[in-house]
Amino acid sequence: MATVTSFQALSYPGKSELRQFAELFQPLYANSSPEARRDAVAALSQSPNLPLAVAAFIASQPIAIAATFLASSPALSDDMLIMIARTQGADHARAIVKREKLSPTVIDALVGLRHALPPRPERPAQTERVVPQLSSTASNFERIMLDLTMTDLPGAANVDAEAVAAEADAAAAARTSREEALRQTIKRLAYQQTPAADDRLGRRQIGAVQTALLVRFARARDGGAFATTLSDLLSSSRWLAERILLDISGRQLATTLAGVAMADADSVFILEHIYPHLARNEAGESRAESLIASIDPDAAEARIDSWLRADRYTFGDMDGPATEREAEGLAKTARVAGSRKPVGDEHARQVLRARKR
Repeated sequence: MATVTSFQALSYPGKSELRQFAELFQPLYANSSPEARRDAVAALSQSPNLPLAVAAFIASQPIAIAATFLASSPALSDDMLIMIARTQGADHARAIVKREKLSPTVIDALVGLRHALPPRPERPAQTERVVPQLSSTASNFERIMLDLTMTDLPGAANVDAEAVAAEADAAAAARTSREEALRQTIKRLAYQQTPAADDRLGRRQIGAVQTALLVRFARARDGGAFATTLSDLLSSSRWLAERILLDISGRQLATTLAGVAMADADSVFILEHIYPHLARNEAGESRAESLIASIDPDAAEARIDSWLRADRYTFGDMDGPATEREAEGLAKTARVAGSRKPVGDEHARQVLRARKR
């Protein structure tokens, strides 16, 4: 306990101190009493900095000693918890289940081992009934009562076996359904932060009409109409659309099409018709297909947003109508400017007259 206390007094133990504690702990543990072992393990279960060898050694001890450590130690990683559950048995796994926070990976592993659920209580063994022996002077009433208490009748035995089998099947089906429900819950918790690819709520999404127009103008190679439709799609200035099309590599247009969630087939068609060099096949696929596959849709959306911010900074809000107050201010400024008389430099005019004389 003195060794454990001195080690816990170190807030950030170094490599040499961790190595020394790992070398001292196991010999001292082997020569200690069961009460001292439990006290030492309980104290170390609160320490986040433990050598890996010591944590694995304590977790592998009998459950009477390791239960507290398995249920609360912050020094145990997910991989170590899974390893302990798989190698040490059901008691250690049930102690791991009592931890406050378990990652989805550990929970899934415990469910796979069927240790996460409480064990089903065992059915008590039926005691064999002692059949009393009849004496030679037994009456007919005694013989009839003895026949009613017999347990080895064929019909009764068959009915009992069928009931037990049906109960076991129902329990297995219920356990399987609970495990599957738990698996689905874990999957939903693990992937709740990752929206589906088709979830475009609140994000930029191209419509069917705009897709048809872009495909049509790309087929006709009408760059002006294509740029107009593209600027309308992005709600930007025409200059930005033309700047995107001027990139002859096709990456900026591919980024734009991926950012608005256009179908890959339509994107490839547009790229191949606007930039003919992207239609060449390389390694069994066209350059346009390779370009579309190399673009991350989320990064493409972020890139489009940066373009739009720069476009609004340069050209302002192209679509936003001026308010009545702004219109009145502009008209007043124009009237004042029209009524002003040119103001010259009087001293300069006098100098000019003197020179003409």
